[in-house]
Amino acid sequence: MTTEIRTRRRADALTRQRIVEAAIEILDRDGEDALTFRALAAHLATGSGAIYWHVADKQALLAAATDPIIAAALSEAAANPQPQDAIRALALGIFDAIDAHPWVGAQLSRDPWQYAVLRILEGIGAQVQAMGVPEPAQFNAATALLSFILGLAGQYATRPQVAPEGMDRVEVLESVAAKWAQLDPAEHPFVRQVAAMLASHDDREQFVAGIDFILAGIQQNAVAK
Repeated sequence: MTTEIRTRRRADALTRQRIVEAAIEILDRDGEDALTFRALAAHLATGSGAIYWHVADKQALLAAATDPIIAAALSEAAANPQPQDAIRALALGIFDAIDAHPWVGAQLSRDPWQYAVLRILEGIGAQVQAMGVPEPAQFNAATALLSFILGLAGQYATRPQVAPEGMDRVEVLESVAAKWAQLDPAEHPFVRQVAAMLASHDDREQFVAGIDFILAGIQQNAVAK
């Protein structure tokens, strides 16, 4: 039996969905660095060639793993009848997905043209249209929301990597806040003022507040036109 025939038979025994599900398991358990085709092949008890039959490379695999997670987050948001509520639910769904799967945030930020990002833009755009935003302003409104979501996605995804070993989130923020409080009051009056709020703030609440600020501006623009 030739190598090509063996590879084809192994590929036929797999499905793209099984490969993606296995990749998500590895990513969630061990992180992005642990996801290699060799590790995935061992996890699936198959050869690397069978996986390459379905997925071209690691980047394609990461995109394929990200898409169903984002799709699930967006499906719940669509149930909201009011467009502003739907956008908040969409944004929070993505926030929670990234919180549960930090590698998703890194992937969304790394590849803005992947299908998962297109899903997000379509979901936002539909609700922006439902808000009555004039057509010439719809692109700017939708991409402003998208950029905010993706920017925070990248920030939250890198947070575990920049935290000193052995320190949790609160300890890191308290350390930063202490440094801010020591800044020159003449040069950094605002930063010193908000230093006390840094350690105790809730990321999720701050995220929603940012979405609400953008929505308020979009709504004002829609009414003005």
